Amino acid sequence: MNFNSNNPFLKNDKFSKDKPNTTAEVITSQTVERFESIENSAPMTIQGTVNKSFILLALLLVGAFGTWYLTMLGYNSMILTIGGAIVGFVLVLIAGFKPHLSGKLAPGYALFQGLFIGGLSAIFEMKFPGIVIQAVLATFVTFLICLGLFKFNIVKVNQTFRNVVVASTLAIATYYLLSFIGGLIFDFQAFHHGNSLMSIGFSVFVIVIAALNLFLDFDMIQESAKNKLPKYMEWFGAMGLLITLVWLYVEFLRLLSKLSSRD
Repeated sequence: MNFNSNNPFLKNDKFSKDKPNTTAEVITSQTVERFESIENSAPMTIQGTVNKSFILLALLLVGAFGTWYLTMLGYNSMILTIGGAIVGFVLVLIAGFKPHLSGKLAPGYALFQGLFIGGLSAIFEMKFPGIVIQAVLATFVTFLICLGLFKFNIVKVNQTFRNVVVASTLAIATYYLLSFIGGLIFDFQAFHHGNSLMSIGFSVFVIVIAALNLFLDFDMIQESAKNKLPKYMEWFGAMGLLITLVWLYVEFLRLLSKLSSRD
C-alpha cells in the first residue's frame, strides 16, 4: 500500500523521516491492505444492490423533506427544486460515462433529486390536496407488481423487449425535450400539458413505458450480479432503479393532477 502523499504538510521532514515499524503497525497495515483487496475484488450481489437502494431512497427522502417543508412554510424553494433537478441530471450523465464513480455520484444524485421531488410534490399537494400520497401508493404498487412479474418469470426480458422499451423511452425523452424548447422559443403549450382525453392517454402511455423500464433495471441488476461485475455496480444498479422510480412517481403526479382537474 502506498502511503506517500502530495500534501505539503505531510511532506514535512517530521513526517518523512524513516521510523522502524512496530509489530502493531505491520499487522495494521496488512489488515488494511487485505480489507481493501477484498473490497475491490468482491463481486456485485443482488442483496448489496438492494441495501444500497434503501440507502439512496433514505437520502432522497431527506432531500425531499427539506424543500417540502420550506415550500409548505411559504418560502420560495423554486431555486432548490430546479437546482436539484439540474444537478441530479448532471450526476446521472457522469455516472453513465463513468460507472466506477457511482459510489460517490449515486448518494449525491439521491439528495439533489430529493430536493426536486420535495419541491415538486409540495406544489402539486397545495393545488390538489391528497395527490402526493396517491402518487406514492401508485408508484409503490406498480413497483411491487413489476417485481413480482419479473421474479416469477411471468415477464421475461429479451432483446426485443429491450429494444422496444429503450426506443419508446428515447422517443418520450425527445418529445419532452422538443416540447420544452418549443415552449421557450415559440411560447406554445404542448398537448400533454392539458387535461384532455388525449393528454390523459399520453400520460398513461408514459407510465406504462416507465413501468417497463423497471424490468430492464431488474434484469440489469440480476445479470450484472450473475456475471460477477465489480462491487461499484451495486451503486450503479441502485441509482438506475431510483431514476426509474422517480420518473414513474412524477408521471403519476401528472396523471392524477389531470384527472383531478377534470372533476
